[in-house]
Amino acid sequence: MKKKILLLEDDRDLGLTIKELLEFDGYDVSLVIDGEQAAEISYEKKFDLYVFDINVPEINGFDLLDGLRKVDDNTPAIFISALVDLESISRGFKVGADDYIKKPFFPEELLIRVNAKFVNKHQELVYKNLSYDIQKKIIRKDGEILALGDVQERLFDIFISNIGQILDKSVLMDCLENPSPTALRVALSKLKKTTGFDIKNIRGTGYILE
Repeated sequence: MKKKILLLEDDRDLGLTIKELLEFDGYDVSLVIDGEQAAEISYEKKFDLYVFDINVPEINGFDLLDGLRKVDDNTPAIFISALVDLESISRGFKVGADDYIKKPFFPEELLIRVNAKFVNKHQELVYKNLSYDIQKKIIRKDGEILALGDVQERLFDIFISNIGQILDKSVLMDCLENPSPTALRVALSKLKKTTGFDIKNIRGTGYILE
């Protein structure tokens, strides 16, 4: 499953350059050019990372991130800005940024910073008698490697990476080769049988791994 990034940059050329670079590295990037658009899409979709310019139309990056943090949106965020004074940098971290890159910068530098946000220091997730090597995508059950098909592996990855969170049906559908409600039910039933996952159906919303 591709990591989703919301990129706010009102310089279209720079924005497109960054978007292309990140997408080439395997990320799913949504590019917007003003703070109001960013606020709207952040409420509509779940992202894994925000990359915000600060001096943008409608809502500036500081106020945007501050507002998101106040509604308990803790998505990691990186500011990219030509504001290089200490006061601006300090304010960026005070409103909840995880990183701050000064313009001008090499797009490759941003890519390095983005990749670093997704490096999990604890590379193994554990659920009951299952263990999952995040980097190598290796699943073990009672210490023995468990081989799953592509669809099952994608579903396994998204569930074990979001234990205790309700996953929208549309997100799970993206894991299927031929999406349909029936195909999803069959795939989840198979996954539960193979792994022992305790997956619950939240009626009208989605599914949760408890």
